[in-house]
Amino acid sequence: MKEVYDVVIVGGGTNSLSIAGYLGKCGLTVCILEERGECGGGAENTEPMPGCKIDPHATYLYGGAAPAFEQLELHKFGFRMVHFNVLSGGVTSDGNGQLFGGNVKNEAAMNLALKKMSAKDLKANELMATINGDPARLAELLRSIYWTPPPPPHISLAMEDLPWAKVFRKYNHPLYEDSWNHMPTMELLDTLFESEQMKMVSAMGSWYNGPHPNWKGTAVPGYCCNMLLGYSCGQPRGGMHSLTHALVRCAMHYGARIYTNSKVEEIIVEDREAKGVILADTATARNRKIYADKAVLSNTHVKPTFLELIPERELDAGFLERVRGINLKGGSLFVLSLVTREMPRFKGEAEEMFSNGLYPNCTVINTDSREAMFNMERVVYSENTHPMRKEDMVLMFLNHDVFDASCHTPEGYHVFTPIYLEVPPPEYHRDGPLAVNNAKWDIVEVMMEKIREVAPNLTDDKIVAKFVNTPYDSSLRNMAFVGGNWMGISQEEEQWYQKKPLPELSRYRTPIKNLYLCHQTSYPGGLALQAVSYNLMHILIEDLKLRPGEWWYPSPHFIPSNA
Repeated sequence: MKEVYDVVIVGGGTNSLSIAGYLGKCGLTVCILEERGECGGGAENTEPMPGCKIDPHATYLYGGAAPAFEQLELHKFGFRMVHFNVLSGGVTSDGNGQLFGGNVKNEAAMNLALKKMSAKDLKANELMATINGDPARLAELLRSIYWTPPPPPHISLAMEDLPWAKVFRKYNHPLYEDSWNHMPTMELLDTLFESEQMKMVSAMGSWYNGPHPNWKGTAVPGYCCNMLLGYSCGQPRGGMHSLTHALVRCAMHYGARIYTNSKVEEIIVEDREAKGVILADTATARNRKIYADKAVLSNTHVKPTFLELIPERELDAGFLERVRGINLKGGSLFVLSLVTREMPRFKGEAEEMFSNGLYPNCTVINTDSREAMFNMERVVYSENTHPMRKEDMVLMFLNHDVFDASCHTPEGYHVFTPIYLEVPPPEYHRDGPLAVNNAKWDIVEVMMEKIREVAPNLTDDKIVAKFVNTPYDSSLRNMAFVGGNWMGISQEEEQWYQKKPLPELSRYRTPIKNLYLCHQTSYPGGLALQAVSYNLMHILIEDLKLRPGEWWYPSPHFIPSNA
């Protein structure tokens, strides 16, 4: 029998699940088709040895300000949070430690952290608290950046009319200037702070969660992605896959049908209008063709969407060439996970500051100066190879099990996951896409040397197991991770806001009628924000004439297409 739904979604990541909940709540029938054996995309946890969960991709809940938590009532579907006492910290090579962010409950450690801040740093933090210190105001700012669709392509906003500029002005923010919108993140940090360590922790938070801090025009998204971390300051109880579970329950509650192990080979297009999909012969779905009455949504990367899933005859040659030219640089991380017999004991005063349960959830190692970060940028983005000198490595060292007992780490053991190192996308590596995989254990050895510089107790006898996930591994695990990264494309100024991923695609519509993008390559990007789905809902409400109930509220900054 012919299988027909109002909406068919290619891919089962968190954006797919979230938009399926939204559309189902509006009364539409929805079918999700996922190539892998389970849904969730990058929001997954794996258990490579009994009792020890690791995070190959997403590891924080960045999307705490997402309207979906309220609008889809995810708490009713089992979603729970664990909040971290201490969010982040930095350690220099000589053991100088500093704490940043979170709910630091140890007064002595907090006093020591404050004592190490200069007058300028303290003043900047005090002034930033105009918004950062108030959860409601911070949520409003973050929603103006991430949970607001870009304006229609025919409308160009002046800098003072950008949504986040309006929020900054609304609260008379004493530091914000419109010039922030042209700055690199590092330049903004130099303007705000004096401490090199504070700048380094913030800059690495920017790079490993979004744009490189040297890229022009990324100061607002670069600096504010750290605010995403600060707002949520935690992870779903039991790991990121718990978010997937809640979203799956929600989507199914509202009637969505989900097929896993069902690879889509082609999007059916007739006269430049999407009509459904064709599945691989190995798919577990009962029909090889599934039709959509209203829309097809692609929750896979923008490149395979147009270069592999749609017949070339249906697209203009110039458009296809622009899709091929989309830059993949940014966010391709080499992920090391360790199972250890003891926590790191940092040398110097870092051990004093981080003791008594105050280990930061994320410790940035090698925060002496920006030189190492710039060296790593040169190696990865200019030389197109992986760092092999510890002087060129700035590592992010995470340990959730200190705060979340539901990670089920066996008693007497600790899991450090992930430990991040930036490397090139496989497609851009000068020695070929398998170069990082071939060198992965050599890379791990240098990473361990770097870690032992500041935590000398983590000797080989204290390490129970090591697991590695390379960008190439990520792209094999998840076809949406082209370039092996969760952002999908570069976060530079030319691929941001109204230009993301291309100007004509910035509002999630495509040249194919009734085909929409619902992937992290669309604005605002990755990090399991449930932002693409919320922003896309604004467009689908317009195009499909949807009538959501009182539970729905749009972004106050949304500009209708006919404006």
